[in-house]
This record gives sequence, C-alpha cells and structure tokens, in this order.
Amino acid sequence: MTLRLLQHRSDSGERAVIAAQGDAAHFVPGFASIRALALHAIAEGISLAQAVDAAGKGDAVDIAAEYAADRLLAPIDHDDGAHVLLTGTGLTHLGSAEGRDKMHREAAAAEKQTDSMRMFLEGLEGGKPAAGAVGQQPEWFYKGDGSQLVGPTAPFTMPAFAKDGGEEPELAGIYLIGEDGTPYRLGLALANEFSDHVTERKNYLYLAHSKLRFCSFGPELRIGELPANLAGVSRIHRAGEVLWEKEFLSGEENMCHSLENLEYHHFKYAQFLRPGDVHVHFFGTATLSFADGIKTQPGDQFEISLDAFGAPLRNGIAIRRGGIKAGGAKAL
Repeated sequence: MTLRLLQHRSDSGERAVIAAQGDAAHFVPGFASIRALALHAIAEGISLAQAVDAAGKGDAVDIAAEYAADRLLAPIDHDDGAHVLLTGTGLTHLGSAEGRDKMHREAAAAEKQTDSMRMFLEGLEGGKPAAGAVGQQPEWFYKGDGSQLVGPTAPFTMPAFAKDGGEEPELAGIYLIGEDGTPYRLGLALANEFSDHVTERKNYLYLAHSKLRFCSFGPELRIGELPANLAGVSRIHRAGEVLWEKEFLSGEENMCHSLENLEYHHFKYAQFLRPGDVHVHFFGTATLSFADGIKTQPGDQFEISLDAFGAPLRNGIAIRRGGIKAGGAKAL
C-alpha cells in the first residue's frame, strides 16, 4: 500500500508529520517536518518508509477533518524560505503543445511551426532516452522561492499589474539535497502552478514574467514510484457553481519526457546542488482553462483533484495591492 506523508500544524502552532496508507493515518513521533524526517533518513542511509516505520506510530489522525479545519500545510518547506527553489518545465505532456501553440500561433505564419511546437516535437523524439542516457533538454523556468508558496486551501494573491491568473494542474517532484550534493526525490505531489497566461500569450519571451506568481502543492506527498497513467479533474468554481471542468492526464505514459530526463536537466547545474536546499520542480500540464477561453476573476476558486494523491487542492484568487511604483528604486 502506498505511503503518503503530510505536514500538520495544530491550532496552537505545534507542527507534526502524518503518515497515511489507505484510509489509516497517524502522527509520526519525533519529527516536526518532512524535511527533518528526510534528513534523518539520509543520515541513516534508509528510505523514508523505513524511517517512518522506525519512528513508530503516534495518535491516529482523521485527514479529512484536519483538511476541513485548515490544519494541513504544504508537504515540504524550510525554516528559511530562500532555500526552497520553485522551478518547472513545460511542453512535457502529449497534449501540452496544443494549448501553447494556440496561444502563440497568432504571432507566426500559419505554415511555420512555432517555437513551442518545435520544442514539443524535439521532446517527443528525444525526451525518453534509455536509462542513464541524456535525452532532449526541455523547457525550463524559475518560479520563485518559498515565499511564493501557499497552503493547499489558501488563496493565490496576484499582483495588481497581472493580466491574468490561471490554473495549471500538474504534478511536482519534491527534492532535498544531501550533504554530499546528491538530490534525493522524496516523492511527488499534486500541484497548481498558477500563471499569467495573457502575459505569456502576448509574447512567448514573456514566459519568465508570467511564471513569477504564487503556487500550491500537496497536501499529500506520495512516496515511491509514480503510476504510469494518471487522470485527475481540474475545476473552477464561481459564486457556488462550477464554471469550468476538465480532465487532466499525467504519468509517464502521457508525457514526452521521462522523469529521469527532466530531473537530470534540472540538477545538472551545480548551483542547484547546495546541501540542505529544497527543490519543488513542476512537471508540466496539458490542460488549461485559458485555452478554452475562460477568464478568471477574484473570488473564483480552483479545485484540482487526483485520487492517487488523496486530498485535493482548493485555492482562491485575490488581488495584492501595493508594491513598488515606477521610479521607486532609489540610488544610494
């Protein structure tokens, strides 16, 4: 039975780790965070599952009740948010080129392939090399640090200058760098890689700008191998009703890159191997409400669910006022 790990914060602020298998869940004694549990496992040369077994069982937990009470956190963090790197890759899924190509087609002649389509086709051809071999390099982007992470039921606040706030339902790999610089994959989590698709559509070179937004993942961290074929549901709620709903697919059967290839092309850069750092790497999506003509607005709520990952993500949208004004940078 698949092990899942969650992070919990009580009403008094006390933190704990929850281990779940099937419908049963319990607190893991002796650990206040999944990062601490993982560091212990690395130091002992054992797996996360073995570390959980060795810790014994604390009190039983009702995950649904704790979720409803907003006591579940994102399944990884760091005492210093600057040591959490949020990054991602796109055009990785077999349907992912369609929406992106649709956004960028207006800027290119109809008979000419867009850069997005070319990158997708290159991934389709070389994104799944033999084990241990280097495959085609994927698209890559930086999203922010731990300050841009919100909890599984918290709202996304987007800057007042944003043109759009759209969901991206996908999976994220969660990693911790060991003392010797080895990246350890702790597991995978359900994610919403919230982005500004209007800004991206204006010019694909604005992709970097469009990604500098909040995101969420979890609340459950799935340990072990990822199923090859996964199907979830992405919804947008407005005024108590479902505005939009669509299935999204993931797992390597639905991808043009292997996880091993995506991991290599991220961690091949030495600056990403700093001991103790946490990495959250988003693996891309093929389903966007924006591609179906949906315009979100403050007050909407995203709901992303996938049975293999337990509890869903439910994040609203709000506007963040303030911030720097033009001319606000001062010389010393």
